[in-house]
Amino acid sequence: MSASFAAPLPPSVACERLGFFRWGRIAGKVLVTTDGGDWALLSEPEFVQLLAGEITAGHPRFASLRDGGFLRDGLDLDALGARLARRAGHVARGPERHVVTMTRRPVTDGRAPATAPDVRLDLDRTTAARIVDVALQSASPALSFELSAHFGEPLLNVDGIRHLVEYARETNERAAGKTLRFTLVSNLSRMTEETAEWLIANDVDVRTWLDGPAELHDWNRGYTVAGRHAEVAQWIERLDRRAREFGRDPGTWHVDVRMTTTRRTLSAWREVVDEYAARGLRSIRLEPLGPLGFAADVWRTIGYTAEEYLAFYDHALDYVLELNRGGVHLTERTASGFLNGILSAGNPAAREIRSPSPAGSSELAYDPDGRVFPNDEARRLDALGDSLFVLGNVRELTLADIVRHPTVRAIAAASLLDAQPMCADCWNKPYCGISPVSTYVRDGDLFGQRPRSFECREHMAVARTLFALLARDDDPTTLEILQRWTSEAGPHR
Repeated sequence: MSASFAAPLPPSVACERLGFFRWGRIAGKVLVTTDGGDWALLSEPEFVQLLAGEITAGHPRFASLRDGGFLRDGLDLDALGARLARRAGHVARGPERHVVTMTRRPVTDGRAPATAPDVRLDLDRTTAARIVDVALQSASPALSFELSAHFGEPLLNVDGIRHLVEYARETNERAAGKTLRFTLVSNLSRMTEETAEWLIANDVDVRTWLDGPAELHDWNRGYTVAGRHAEVAQWIERLDRRAREFGRDPGTWHVDVRMTTTRRTLSAWREVVDEYAARGLRSIRLEPLGPLGFAADVWRTIGYTAEEYLAFYDHALDYVLELNRGGVHLTERTASGFLNGILSAGNPAAREIRSPSPAGSSELAYDPDGRVFPNDEARRLDALGDSLFVLGNVRELTLADIVRHPTVRAIAAASLLDAQPMCADCWNKPYCGISPVSTYVRDGDLFGQRPRSFECREHMAVARTLFALLARDDDPTTLEILQRWTSEAGPHR
């Protein structure tokens, strides 16, 4: 795992004086991490002292290493257990994220045709009500509903959206008392003033795609469901403005904008970031495109290797940080997700990358016909002809049936990093996670070959970059920015 020591090894390792930790070298220091998410950056001599059991009371690093669980002397097992439970709490709470496909009607040229409701392709009221009823069986005190479409536009079924939101709120108020959050995932091609007013008045969040400047965004539309750049930019501005006029706090209500990274994006990292900054957007999420749904010849046009993507990510992240140092508040959300697991100010529950995988245990997806899947990627895989991850139909299942399904258990087992070769010994294990559904799509099985996977290389590179930034004692401004990103990493930012 690591290079040769710069300092001589102690003659023996004082195992009886040490807590359990993993280690690796980053930015000229030794990073040690625990399962509870605690970490420390040590000099080479300090690491040798730690292994030799020479860091005892009176040593300048003793208190912090004791409190982090690296030393047995004074180890607080209850506190360590609480930190572990917090990081894996999503498994115990039950499904809290519910992705509901409102329609299977297609979109042509980025615009959804104005047609009457289609009972064959739209989510009907009875099925929508059953989805809500099952979701409310979750032990989680907070639930989120993401209202999307299958490679299309959910606003084709706007009446279904209104019914689901209103039914969920009425039922929850009467019976459950949970905190509910609703997000419309839309390309905005069918947005109207009436719908926009209703969404804001009913506190429904909006998520859309903006892939950069107009030329790049509209080129990408040949491979995505994104709306036209001019329309998307116009509606982002109008929705944010109306939300402010409604009295919504712009720090908590604003359009959540995502991007699709194609091969053409890789050389345009500066232009993409500039587009987001110029429009006053609060966050940008840099993430790779997956091959699901693309033919091999299309993937050769828009796809890329992990190394190509990571070069793009490094350039873009550096530029985002440069803008932040100059006073622009723009959060990079992939980094903020990792930072929520790394920094004590963060919330591990805000991370999308977790072990075990949230698929099936804290996240579910629903097709308009009522079939249930462990996540939306599994649902999209089914639409392409592979039904491996179907859990059954919501009309016939309780939530307990779903979370105890053998497929959900298999996903949990396959995503438990403690049982994965190399992952179990990796310093990044407390901050990492894998998606067995994604692994199946890329490699043909749930486990895959982790060190060779795109996912592993991306996660390792992002975490290594962030720890290298945290290791810089001479750059307090960057540390302040990274700490701010943990508080700005909620579901809307």
